[in-house]
Amino acid sequence: MRDAEAIYRTPLSAAGGLAVTGSGRQHARRAVTDRKLPSFAVVLVERGQGWLETAATGRMSLTGPALFWLFPNRVHSYAPDEGGWDERWALFEGSFTRDFVRLRIIAERHPVVALHHLDEVVRLFGKLHADLLDDTNLGQASAALMLHRIVVSAARQASGAADRRQERRDMADIVETLRRRAMQPLDLADFAAEHGMSPATLRRRFTLETGLPPKAFQLRARMDHAKQLLATTDEKIETIAAIIGLDDPVYFSRVFHEREGCSPREFRARYPRV
Repeated sequence: MRDAEAIYRTPLSAAGGLAVTGSGRQHARRAVTDRKLPSFAVVLVERGQGWLETAATGRMSLTGPALFWLFPNRVHSYAPDEGGWDERWALFEGSFTRDFVRLRIIAERHPVVALHHLDEVVRLFGKLHADLLDDTNLGQASAALMLHRIVVSAARQASGAADRRQERRDMADIVETLRRRAMQPLDLADFAAEHGMSPATLRRRFTLETGLPPKAFQLRARMDHAKQLLATTDEKIETIAAIIGLDDPVYFSRVFHEREGCSPREFRARYPRV
């Protein structure tokens, strides 16, 4: 990789969720010093080594293959060693980035991800770059999709998920067990002990698997079942509340309204049975 390439794009006005605003590749030899970017960035180091420094992490050594995340309006510096490194990069923005941060899929305190499956990430960067070259609405939408896949692939490799298939299967079984028991009371300590882990470990692994901690996952399952009953049966509201494990129909109605933006009766009226 010798020739530097760079593309910059203005995002579509309607692309509020995720938009790629730049992409490039080069054999880098110079340091980037005390820089701020207005958007998020991801830098892929295919081969080579050097360092990255941010206020959140201090200076960290970096050896490819790896990638690192840069956060908007944060001072950062990075540089390859004297031999340089081969890098690809992308700039991105949009409301989805808040979800990436909230779910800790990308983390300012842990910006570097060592890659065990470089070919997959290189392919995604290559497709993203080609999509931006296309410079059409469809191309920009596809570039955003590739960036989303880069985020997910990096998160999986950071968590070791690609190398711990059995652990994923075990966690999937735990999620399914809670789904089946969602209408029953949940004692998190007992549930965690049943599966041989502490409540904190179960909560962390459960959230990584589903995006929700166990109690929130249980409540979502209960509300989903309540919606099914409201739309497909004539059961009274208080009966439905009891079925999903909430004996107080007033509390049930309040929680339902907070989540769905309407009362149980209003929801039923929107979906009359045929």
